[in-house]
Amino acid sequence: NYLEKLARPVLTALAADQLKEKMPVEAKSPDQIKERAKYTYLEAFGRLLSCIAPWLQLEHLSAEEKKLQDKYFKLALRSIQNAVDPGAKDYMNWGDEGGQPLVDASFFAYALLRCPKLWQGLEQRTRSRVITCLKKTRRIKPPENNWLLFAAMIETFFITVNETHDKNRIDYAIQRHTEWYKGDGLYGDGAEFHWDYYNSYVIHPYLFDILKIITEKYPEFEPVRKKVSDHNSRYAVIQERLIASDGTYPPIGRSITYRTGTFHHLANMALHKQLPSQLNVAQVRCALTTVIEKVTSSPEMFDANGWLRIGLYGHQPTLAENYIST
Repeated sequence: NYLEKLARPVLTALAADQLKEKMPVEAKSPDQIKERAKYTYLEAFGRLLSCIAPWLQLEHLSAEEKKLQDKYFKLALRSIQNAVDPGAKDYMNWGDEGGQPLVDASFFAYALLRCPKLWQGLEQRTRSRVITCLKKTRRIKPPENNWLLFAAMIETFFITVNETHDKNRIDYAIQRHTEWYKGDGLYGDGAEFHWDYYNSYVIHPYLFDILKIITEKYPEFEPVRKKVSDHNSRYAVIQERLIASDGTYPPIGRSITYRTGTFHHLANMALHKQLPSQLNVAQVRCALTTVIEKVTSSPEMFDANGWLRIGLYGHQPTLAENYIST
């Protein structure tokens, strides 16, 4: 139900080539709306698709859920087609302006990596356009922090579809994060440690899936993959312990308005059946369900037309950073 509330407005509008027309652009303050509008559409699409992709890939569903999945799979395919078509009204900023497109293009690539059926379902012309759009991000030089993994994810996706890839962008991201490991399952976001949830929003899920794929092509990455796997397990335990019995968790650091994204890593470990022995599968499922129920219980979370609004619990735009938008 939560998935459908998030997905319906975005994919329905984008599939009809009407996302830019219909989606409201919200920011922390009115004077930032014009700037955020350059990026917010790809943010909404890329991040949504990334995290519903495992469900779109799922098999052995009940008849009722399969019907819902088919609906959103078709909407996703049409949405991709419009997002990468230069002639469409909803053609997106894949790197023509600013550095932000690197982030959200990588979430889009992550979606195709998580749901190979999406790539297989695209016609050849759209596939070529996807590759062209993703390659536009190569002009963006990521800063020395978690952004290195965004560049690495795009190149990793290229590996999975037999496209020419830049191994150096992958190698450098992994090398730097290995250097930035601080201990007890936690990485620095760059050289410094930041007490926030970027280890879960980006660092752990990206490292896990990137290393899983590139190690198959480049076996020399196996030692670092094993080491990172131990870190993945430790941080999963920490994440589960952060969840209180009522579904609340410490609102620490920046980007707290990503709500359930706080537990991206724990969910990813459950998805891949990589939960450590200390964590029972049902225990994690119940914990994450309780988090979803807690943060989505405010009636102010969505506007009158069903669009998600900024906040942690309900509508709280003052919790946003300057880069946060719809």
